[in-house]
Parts: sequence; C-alpha cells; structure tokens
Amino acid sequence: MSRKALLLVTTSYPGRADGSEAAGAFVADLAAQLSDTIPVRVVAPGVANGARESGNGIDVWRFATSGRPLSLLSPARPTDWPAIVATLRALHQQTLAAVSDGNVAHTLALWALPSGWAARAAKREHGIPYSVWALGSDIWTLGRLPGTRQVLRSVIRGAAHCFADGLQLCDDAARIGGRPFDFLPSTRRLGRKRIRPLASSPPYRFLFLGRWHPNKGIDLLLDALALLDDAAWSRIAEVHIAGGGPMQDLVHAGIARLQAAARPVRLSGYLDRDAAGGALDAADWLLLPSRIESIPVVFSDAMKLGCPVISTPVGDLPRLYREHPVGIMADGVTAAGIARSILLSLQSDASGFSPAVHAMGARFDLKTGVADLLLATLQELTPVKHA
Repeated sequence: MSRKALLLVTTSYPGRADGSEAAGAFVADLAAQLSDTIPVRVVAPGVANGARESGNGIDVWRFATSGRPLSLLSPARPTDWPAIVATLRALHQQTLAAVSDGNVAHTLALWALPSGWAARAAKREHGIPYSVWALGSDIWTLGRLPGTRQVLRSVIRGAAHCFADGLQLCDDAARIGGRPFDFLPSTRRLGRKRIRPLASSPPYRFLFLGRWHPNKGIDLLLDALALLDDAAWSRIAEVHIAGGGPMQDLVHAGIARLQAAARPVRLSGYLDRDAAGGALDAADWLLLPSRIESIPVVFSDAMKLGCPVISTPVGDLPRLYREHPVGIMADGVTAAGIARSILLSLQSDASGFSPAVHAMGARFDLKTGVADLLLATLQELTPVKHA
C-alpha cells in the first residue's frame, strides 16, 4: 500500500533563501513537515514555466511569473492585466501537469486566490477535491473587487474544507463564501531558541522585520520615530529596520533623516531564516505598525523567540493581546499612537512580558498546531493500493 500525494498550490514559495518571502518560507516548512508523513507535491512561482525540482520527498512544479509577484499586481489596474493573465495561464497549466498522472489525492490551495482557482480547475478536469487556506489579502483586498469577489465565492463554495490564518478573517471569509472557516495559523520553523535574555530596563533594542508596504505601516513607524524627542532616544540602544519592498525609496529617505539627526537607527535588507532569528534574539521589542493585518508570521516568530511586541490595534492582534498580554498595543493606527506606545515601552520591563509571550508561542507550533490538523481534516489522504 502507498499513499497518494497532497498537492500544495501556492503563489509564495522560496526560490532562494534570502528571506524575501516570509509566507513562502512558511509554505516550504509546511511542505517539509507534511512530507514526513505523506508524499507532497508543490506548484509554485519560478523563472521558467515547467521547471521541475525534486528532493526530500517533495516534487516542485514551477510556473513562470511576469517578473513581479502577484501580490504586487492588481486587477484594479488595467496595465497589470497582461502580466496577471500570463501568470494565471502558467499557474493553471502547471497545476494540471502536477496532477496528470493520477497520483494526487487532494489539493490544498495557499491561498484562496488565485491558487484556489487553479485547484478548482484540477477538480473539474480530474475530479481531485481541494481545500483553500485564506490570507487577509484574499478576503480584505481581492474580496472587495466585485468581479473577483464572485470568483472567490465560487472557489470557496467548491472547496472540501476552508481554513483561514486569522480569527476575524475566518468570520469575514465565511460571510463571503456562505460557509464556516476553521482557524489555522501560518507559522514557520526557526530551529532555535532565545539565547540573549530580554532587558528589564532601557536602553532597549527595537526591531521592524517585514515588507516595506503600506499595509505593514513602515511609513507610520518612520513618522513615529521622528516624533520621539532626545529624552526618549537616550533610552533606545537601537532601532533595526529590516526587510524590503515597494516603499524602498521612502524607507531609505526616512532612515537617512533619522541617522542625520544622530538617531541609533540601523537599516538592512531581507533577512533569511537564521538572520531573522538572530535579529529577534537581539531585540527587546518587535515593532508591528500595520494598517491591515491578520496574524503575521513575524508575530509567531517573535512569540517562539520570546520577544514582546509593540503593535497597532488591527486584525486579530487585540483579541490575542486580551488572551495573553504579550506587549503594548498602540491606541490607534497613527504615527502618534505608535510613538506613544514606544514611549510606554521605555517605561516598562520588557522581560516582564516573558510568561505571556511563551504561552502564546505554544499556539504556533508547526507540527502539533498545523500539520496534524491538516492531516486529520483531509480525509482523502489515506493509503491506497496500486495495482
């Protein structure tokens, strides 16, 4: 007896280990964890259409992109449509190629669009059931576009199971699709534990690690840092800004102004898994100034590495803070609100948040919290006999 494979269809999967795809790193970790139990196939972005990779029990089919990730393309911009159509055509083609030999039992779409659309095509042509795992961008961005919303609703209703990586997101996705969603947090393996103890008093070290995108609020953070006076900065050892994205010019200009004022601000690019773990280990506080958020992967990273968080009151973060007070929440999604929360942190004992942080971290264990639930839910992944 042998087991048919689980196919993961995703628009975010690392082609290189430079840290530029946090969600992609999570999908790679998920695939590796699942492959310990069942065969796993992956359809993911790449440079060349049809490129194949195999290793560690995982077979990867690559579909060509336009050179820009789909996350930076919008159906609302007519100029983006040629790139969107070309990428969707390649995604559709490679998804069907990955299931063509009849050895796939189930498709898991990460995320609902456009991966769920491709998974639905595999169901229509080959009868393979699929499930969807929604992100905030699926529901809160694509779900607002009238034509795309109809496709999203159809994909959700055709799925065997529906998951979402946020608590509020489950409720919002259910309203669009007319069916319940199960909470399944996105998280990744860091392979390390905290070494450096949290400081109990200033000067503190702060870290921002993420995409330089309006949704992530990097511009709000830079404006907040500019509002801090000399007395506040005297209690800050360092603010480390790491990541990359479409707001690069704004970020570089903002950092240059702060450094010209002799503020201890350090800039770096994307961090791979090891470097991200090291940066969190070196930090006393993680900064999450997001405008739109569910539960970001970097939040679960921080919890597992014992780092308290300063965040804006968006998405599931207020609910999680009520469950375990893992840091300080700003009183609004504004630069002034973020500045006030940083000032509060400078009057707090960072190490005092450790018990709550560790308790929260247990919720984001990749093996027991995510992979096991998937295997328990997807009943199609059972042993089958081959003639």
